[in-house]
Amino acid sequence: MGLLDNFGGKLGGLLGEAAETAAPAIISAALAKTNLGDLQGLVNQLQQNGLGDQVKSWLGNGANMQITPEQLRAALSSEQVKQIAAHFGVPADKALEALSAALPQAVDQASPNGKLQ
Repeated sequence: MGLLDNFGGKLGGLLGEAAETAAPAIISAALAKTNLGDLQGLVNQLQQNGLGDQVKSWLGNGANMQITPEQLRAALSSEQVKQIAAHFGVPADKALEALSAALPQAVDQASPNGKLQ
């Protein structure tokens, strides 16, 4: 492995960390285009639709439970899914896949004291 390969790997890691840090804001921007309004609105809807255990794990100090794209689809209205997908410019399935991957960490990051900020 050459010096440039090593540098490229580290740069990719830094960009990944920056994207991870920005995840709550990116998700909130997408949610602002829906009737959910923000991350708190999404969390409330997930709790009301049977995903309270997942949400509790994200707000707490322990390990974050995963959420599947199918669970998100069931908890959100089809219009909300369409609006989120349109915001990111991707098909609904891709938007749900990305949201399910990012959401546990994003909520965890946005709630250092167990409450969303």
